[in-house]
Amino acid sequence: MAMHNPPHPGAFIQNVYLEPNEISGRELALKLGVAPSTLNRVLNEASGISPEMALRLSKVLGRSPESWLMMQDHYNLWEAKQNVDLKKIHKIEFKCA
Repeated sequence: MAMHNPPHPGAFIQNVYLEPNEISGRELALKLGVAPSTLNRVLNEASGISPEMALRLSKVLGRSPESWLMMQDHYNLWEAKQNVDLKKIHKIEFKCA
């Protein structure tokens, strides 16, 4: 089932983990073993979750690495659906497939 306007993982981290627990991005970056600027790009939705970051988030925050990547994929697909024009794209009818 498609999600309507799924959150970016950075917004999810902010809303579910950082704000309610009064943890700074700098503190989380330290726990993740990444530069604060790296995490800041994720939190500000300028970067997505890479497989490496998914492993780090899983270890520090919980959830499986796959769930972090799935959240990113859902967000990316939703964004693409908002911006990609498919009006001139048509399915190929194959004789054998």
